[in-house]
Amino acid sequence: MKFIKTIKLKPLLLSLLLPLLSGGAVGLFLALSGKFNTYEELFRPPFSPPQWLFPVAWTILYTLMGVSAYLVTTSDAPKAVKEDALWQYWVQLGINLIWPILFFYFEMRLAAFLWIIVLLMAMFKMIADFWYISKPAALLQIPYVLWLLFATYLNGATYLLNG
Repeated sequence: MKFIKTIKLKPLLLSLLLPLLSGGAVGLFLALSGKFNTYEELFRPPFSPPQWLFPVAWTILYTLMGVSAYLVTTSDAPKAVKEDALWQYWVQLGINLIWPILFFYFEMRLAAFLWIIVLLMAMFKMIADFWYISKPAALLQIPYVLWLLFATYLNGATYLLNG
C-alpha cells in the first residue's frame, strides 16, 4: 500500500508563490499601463473569452504549475535530473512572462504568435522532463498546454483580423 508523502510546507509555498507572484506582477504592470483595454478594441476571433476570464485562468494555471514544480522538487529523483527539469520549468515560465508584454504592451501580435510557439516547444520539453521524474507533475501541465493551444489560436487569429 502506498502512502501519501508528507507535505513540505516551505517548498510548496515557494513553488506556488513564485509563478503566482511573477505572473501577477506582469498582469499588474499591463493593467497599470492601460494596455489590457486595447484588447477590447480589437477585432477578436470566434470563441474569444471575456476579458475577466484571463486572470482567473492564469491563476489556476500558475497554481497547477506551482504544484507540479513542487512534486518535482520533492521527488526522489537524482538531484541533477531534478535541476535540469526545474531549469526547463524556469525557462518556460520566463518565456511565458514575456508573451503578454509582446502581445499587449508592445502590440507585436506576429512576434507574440511566434513567441507562443517557442513557449509551446519549451512546454513540451518540460513536460517530457517532468514525466521522467513525476507523472502527476507532468499531467498537471495538461490544462496549461490546452490553454496555450487556445491562446495560440486567439493570438494568430487576432493578428490576422487586425493586421
